[in-house]
Amino acid sequence: MRIADKQLLDMENTEVFAMPFPYFVCNQAISTQLCSELLTWFENDAPWKLVETDFYEQYEFSFFDVQLPSEISFLTSPEYLSQVKNQVERLFSVKLETRIDFTAHKLISGQRIRIHNDYIPGCETHRLLIQLNRGWEDENGGMLIFFNSKSPSDIHKIFRPAHNSSVGFAISPDSHHAVSTIHKSERFTLVYSFYQQADE
Repeated sequence: MRIADKQLLDMENTEVFAMPFPYFVCNQAISTQLCSELLTWFENDAPWKLVETDFYEQYEFSFFDVQLPSEISFLTSPEYLSQVKNQVERLFSVKLETRIDFTAHKLISGQRIRIHNDYIPGCETHRLLIQLNRGWEDENGGMLIFFNSKSPSDIHKIFRPAHNSSVGFAISPDSHHAVSTIHKSERFTLVYSFYQQADE
């Protein structure tokens, strides 16, 4: 099956914002078929590894380091990754390098990600998050939170991780964000990290 046949990435109905840092939101990102295939793999056979740092604890892996099931093996193909990159370039009006980091994250009950900005000079400049789950209720926790400053009380917006929704943002010293504590269920996220071209 050709990649185009799956209608993999559709972020036409996207809202773009400039403050407190550039970001966009989209209610539907990938096809129902791909969502189902990814969730089935994530819940049963994906090679999750626990990672703990000073500001988060989560399970994760890189798509480039694992053997993917045949039905989703196209996800690491240059053609597919170029599709994703082109969408992000269009929404942020930037030019990105061909290099892309592509990982999956899983948060379970009791885990959270404390406020941080992801900014490291010379490293990633833009990020795309696509949420996958079996339906998400507010009482599950796990909200993505954007802040106006580094103060945890200075909240800009709270995003429920609705299934197949996406959020993209530009990484900078101002891109403060966090994920609230998970109370129940599993919160899966596709994470694409991009690098802006040096002359941009």
